[in-house]
Amino acid sequence: MTTHDGSQADTARIDIALAGRLGAFALDVAFDLPASGVTALFGPSGSGKTSVLRAIAGLTRLKGRVVVGSETWQNARTFRPPHRREIGYVFQEASLFAHLTVAKNLVYGARRSVGGLDEGRFAEIVGLLGLSPLLDRSPTTLSGGERQRVALGRAILSRPRLLLMDEPLAALDRMAKDEILPYFEALHDRLRIPILYISHDMSEVERLADRIVVLDNGRVRASGPLNMALTDAGLGFVRDPHAASVLPARVVAFDAADALAELDLGGQRVFVDGCGPDDIGGLRRLRIEASDVSLSREVPTLSTILNTLAVRIVAVEPTAAAASLAFVLVLDGAPEMSFVAKVTRRSAVRLGLAVGDQLFAQIKSVSLATAPPLGK
Repeated sequence: MTTHDGSQADTARIDIALAGRLGAFALDVAFDLPASGVTALFGPSGSGKTSVLRAIAGLTRLKGRVVVGSETWQNARTFRPPHRREIGYVFQEASLFAHLTVAKNLVYGARRSVGGLDEGRFAEIVGLLGLSPLLDRSPTTLSGGERQRVALGRAILSRPRLLLMDEPLAALDRMAKDEILPYFEALHDRLRIPILYISHDMSEVERLADRIVVLDNGRVRASGPLNMALTDAGLGFVRDPHAASVLPARVVAFDAADALAELDLGGQRVFVDGCGPDDIGGLRRLRIEASDVSLSREVPTLSTILNTLAVRIVAVEPTAAAASLAFVLVLDGAPEMSFVAKVTRRSAVRLGLAVGDQLFAQIKSVSLATAPPLGK
């Protein structure tokens, strides 16, 4: 399979199993991830996220295995040193060479790759990350978001088999994060490089990740598709005050008069803004916040709320607020499509809500989890 950047993508998965002690801390993790897309590594501080990334990179030596496609980087008999692991690593701080221009920082990454500098690929990454106006500047004159874009470009131009990102946006303020996230999303859409992404910010995870590995105290609590974790009552995300679900939907039509796009969500229709006629046929990520969902036993009529979905209750979970419950719902005919509704206990009792009930969910606000594609 040929990637968008012209390289060959692994069709096999990436297999990680690492264990050992780091001082008083014991780490024992095992998970795998696809050879493309973004997998979030998520958990509280001290859960072992950075230790896992450093061990994958070979910077920390632990027992276990690291297998990338058909190549074994580490097992009981072999240990490939860090400089021989084809990894791009982006840290919280950009760590650029201050004595080199942006262009020379990027060229440094390209020349470290197998085959050296490829002018076409260099131009593609520069364009994708919006770096053309910065090429002649010193890293010391850049904003935090600009420095991280350069660091990301340098890592990608080294042609990594795996890209590791350790909270790359943690040092940025909200405005800078909002500026850089569309570039990260563009990479997700255009390049088939597998990315393992650490973040403490669930809104980042919702925008970028396809899958999630949840760590707690050096162990894997869950590993799988992002939305399965977000709606798993046992993991606790549904109890968060801003609990939300992220679902894929395909744009099927656009109404210019209303400036609304019509999307197919598990065989049912929803209407959102933020898409245009050029997006028809494309997949978008929809974010549904639990507090924006209301439930009814009958089809709602004469309402200003546009989006109503036929659903079934599959789980009930008490929330942190004693007065409310979180109901995990699935779309009829699409069991993999689940989302959460938070309602008061009084409303739940009044409607007699229980697992298995067929209902109608009104969604006050359906938003795009991703920004519009760059350039639109």
